[in-house]
Amino acid sequence: MKLLLVEDNPSMRTTLQRTLERRGMQVFACDDGAAALSQWRGCQPDVVLLDLSLPGRDGLQVLGDARAAGLTTPVIILTARGTVGDKVLGLNAGADDYLPKPFDLDELEARVRALARRSSGSAVVSGDPPQGWCGMRIDPDSGAVYHDGQPLELAPRELAMLRAVLTRPGQAIAKERLFEQVFAGEDHVQPEAIEVVAYRLRKKIAHTGAQLVTLRGLGYLLRTAPA
Repeated sequence: MKLLLVEDNPSMRTTLQRTLERRGMQVFACDDGAAALSQWRGCQPDVVLLDLSLPGRDGLQVLGDARAAGLTTPVIILTARGTVGDKVLGLNAGADDYLPKPFDLDELEARVRALARRSSGSAVVSGDPPQGWCGMRIDPDSGAVYHDGQPLELAPRELAMLRAVLTRPGQAIAKERLFEQVFAGEDHVQPEAIEVVAYRLRKKIAHTGAQLVTLRGLGYLLRTAPA
């Protein structure tokens, strides 16, 4: 697995590079936003670890330029900025995950590997889920979700969450990204509200054979319920 690490703190950059390389990853590193985009294109990484506070161009500018240029590599933002507003800015700019400093290196590795697996399975990342997955499908016209031909009776937020996880069955989706989709355009909603929606949705789809699982530190995953 190839990683691009964009981090201007020399100590942090060296520690992360050495640690991840010891864990079997090939790590390309740079220390400023101006060089990040060209190195991104050059090394074609599987995952990008991107600090926000960079000299030259900050991380959000680098991310925006990369997405505008068609670079779809999964990105984990690493930053000391830990407010909900900063997370929202990063996710809206095209980040896939967000890890505030200081963080646990084992958790970072788990998130990197989860994103790499998700990216390698990108054939089912967008659009309708595989036909017949747990008997559920998304109607392309109405956006309703049907199970065995019958519409599921869901509240709007529950429906938004189910549509999001149904497009990625078996793959973890960051809680922050789901929050943005479920509460789009709603102000003053606490981040913990997504857990309430997940709890209600979990009960309403129990009969379908699908199970909504909470993955600590990674988000939510939709899978087939154990027999």
